[in-house]
Amino acid sequence: MALVLSILDQSTIASGRGADAAIRETLAMAQHADALGYARYWLAEHHNSRSHAGAAPEILIAAIAATTRRIRVGSAGVMLPHYSSLKVAEQFRVLEAIAPGRIDLGVGRAPGSDGRTAYALNPAAAQGLLGQGDRFPAQVQELLGWLGEGLPVNHPFRDVHAQPEVPTRPELWMLGSSDYGAQLAAYFGLPYCFAHFITDGAGAEQALSLYRQGFRAEAGRLPAPRAAIAVFALCAATEAEAARLFSSRALWRLSRDRGIYPPLPTPEEAAAHPYTEAEREKLARMQARAIIGTPQQVKARLEALAAELGAEEVAVLTPVHDPAARRESLSLLAGAFGLAAGAPGGAGAAGALRPTPALP
Repeated sequence: MALVLSILDQSTIASGRGADAAIRETLAMAQHADALGYARYWLAEHHNSRSHAGAAPEILIAAIAATTRRIRVGSAGVMLPHYSSLKVAEQFRVLEAIAPGRIDLGVGRAPGSDGRTAYALNPAAAQGLLGQGDRFPAQVQELLGWLGEGLPVNHPFRDVHAQPEVPTRPELWMLGSSDYGAQLAAYFGLPYCFAHFITDGAGAEQALSLYRQGFRAEAGRLPAPRAAIAVFALCAATEAEAARLFSSRALWRLSRDRGIYPPLPTPEEAAAHPYTEAEREKLARMQARAIIGTPQQVKARLEALAAELGAEEVAVLTPVHDPAARRESLSLLAGAFGLAAGAPGGAGAAGALRPTPALP
């Protein structure tokens, strides 16, 4: 089966342009991805960030779903502890009504920000952690119930119905960069995506192995594990151009590793930065392991990584300062994989992308 190819977008804020431009660039890029034949377009959630503008993926999903034709659109992910499971279920039922059979609901447990911002988003979540333990598994169970499976008979909200009632329901994914999400996805029998780009792959093999070993087909949601990885990847016509474009991301990563989240710099800003010797050594290691280069080079590395980790799907994250260069990267990668509009993600993907019917 061919590797399914999708996109993850963080609505990256670029140096010299505002957060509003980042949102508009996301909308335009999604339409481009739809035309190229990518399988999914996933939107990340971040708060109180100078690096990322996507604070409300559900709103971006609505805008993209209404302006694209065939690509699946979803969250990667909604940070569920910030919210009521009922409200999230209703938001995604509305999205399913906008684009039936094309909506994914990826959920995660990480705050998507700092602790103070997480508390501001939902003070009750912190109180729950202190007094009742982690409610995330219960929230996932409630979400499944309100998306169409129904709540347990003894649940206090059993008679509360999520609206609107629609004939199909979103596809629920578990997202994470640790063993916790992998084990929870396995227990609930859900598809799982490992955030490889966050850890540079550290922990991916163990998490995906735990997911496969613990997967419960008896949960009745999937007959077998379905694993994906989200990775940073960048194509250009030449290796030298790919390295030049990557320099923005590399400088940004140096800042991130110091706890600073600035806008994405230009390649020119990256070239002019006064790097220390230690930083230059770190940059060299970073570039050596980065999935960058010509389309065929990137394709080969993505396929090898997916095969090594047992992933059926790769969601590519490509923050580039120049939107035109980013469009070109997506186009080159789509061409290397032989994508075509109307054939989501390449041959063999269609069976994984059918609408999920709602249960009575």
